[in-house]
Amino acid sequence: MIFFTRLLGDTFFHHIVRHPIERRKVMGVQSRRTFLGRAGTALAAGALANGCGKAQKKVDIPVMLEKAPDGPELTVGLVGCGGRGRGAMINFLDAGPNLTITALADVFQDRVDMAREELSTKKNVTIPAENCFVGFDGFRKVIDSGVDVVILATPPNFRHEHMAAAVAAGKHIFMEKPVAVDPAGIRSIIESAGQARTKNLSVVTGTQRRHQKQYVETYRRVAEGAIGDIVSARCYWNQNQLWFRTREQGWSDMEWMIRDWVNWCWLSGDHIVEQHVHNIDIINWFTGAHPVRAVGFGSRQRRVTGDQYDNFSVDFTFENGMHLHSMCRQINGCANDVSELIVGTKGSTNCSDTIFKPDGTVAWKFDPGEGGKEPNNPYLQEHIDLVTSIRTSEPYNEAVNTAESTLVGIMGRISAYTGAETTWQEMLDSDLRLGPAEYALGPVAYANAPIVPVPGKEKE
Repeated sequence: MIFFTRLLGDTFFHHIVRHPIERRKVMGVQSRRTFLGRAGTALAAGALANGCGKAQKKVDIPVMLEKAPDGPELTVGLVGCGGRGRGAMINFLDAGPNLTITALADVFQDRVDMAREELSTKKNVTIPAENCFVGFDGFRKVIDSGVDVVILATPPNFRHEHMAAAVAAGKHIFMEKPVAVDPAGIRSIIESAGQARTKNLSVVTGTQRRHQKQYVETYRRVAEGAIGDIVSARCYWNQNQLWFRTREQGWSDMEWMIRDWVNWCWLSGDHIVEQHVHNIDIINWFTGAHPVRAVGFGSRQRRVTGDQYDNFSVDFTFENGMHLHSMCRQINGCANDVSELIVGTKGSTNCSDTIFKPDGTVAWKFDPGEGGKEPNNPYLQEHIDLVTSIRTSEPYNEAVNTAESTLVGIMGRISAYTGAETTWQEMLDSDLRLGPAEYALGPVAYANAPIVPVPGKEKE
């Protein structure tokens, strides 16, 4: 299996596999051009960059229903039967009345079997064998099975292709974050999001904090000026080591990589993209903008599989000069912190439930009893909001927001991998495309000789 072939070409890739030093240069360990090829195509990203955190007038927040309204039956098909996919299918079924799941797809049979078993035991739902699809083309068979909605929960590398096919077929979508692992994928997502709008399709992504009452109520107050103009921010996702899969006998290179997907950059985007996108998205949401430059660093110290870093620290700069400090780490035995902090001219906020005065005392805190605004399950709320938008004929589309936040993570990753300042415009123009030209279970040379990026160069 050949990686990066759309960027480099098959023959050239075989050459660099035989010559490790040259391979490192081409694969982006030393050469920035690997990561930042010029495609000459700008994203129509539609950012909210309207002054970066300027206080606004009263903000209307839609009411979050506890259940979606009733209506004609909506059928859903699940693409990607791992833990998150199975969780999403249960959330969809719990979102309201007259909802059902009718089709499943995954690359692996055992994953499909797990989803069928969970549906049977938890929901007394039986999916017939003819509606269960195994293989890389399973997503197309789910889409063609007649479902109204598709849940896209495979590793992120596949997301843009699956979304494009679903939109082309006129399906509403729930898809997990991040929405891509590279700029080429981001452009595809943005294009599909535009097509979804013209077709009045709803697209909800897995940035569940935008569907969490505490965050939404805090956002509303900040947008209305509770902390004044935003002047700085930070966001952290520091936690213990994430899961990994030890290779088992009989697994091909490709099977192992996909089962171990959170540890491979081409599949997950590295954890600054795959996981830290949540925190980045909060900052983009509250500021109404996105960073335009990144200078970062990171390292790999304890990860036992894959090619990713264990930690990142990135200084992001916004158009108005405001700075965001972003930090993420997945190592056991370290200080953990998953949080955001935004500082304004009149105070600060943790974004989740509290606003502070300049002296650090509490100015406001989310009250679970205030006006019935009790905490909700945001994973369920995403699906309630999706079904509600469909049944009220008020399309809801958050794909562009998540694409922007994902691209910020990619910008930070590339800066850390190369050691160079990376800009938003470079991301918009980049033709970087990670992963194989074709997907098939079998050998992958890169799986047996992973290359961890090394920033900078040895000599001037």
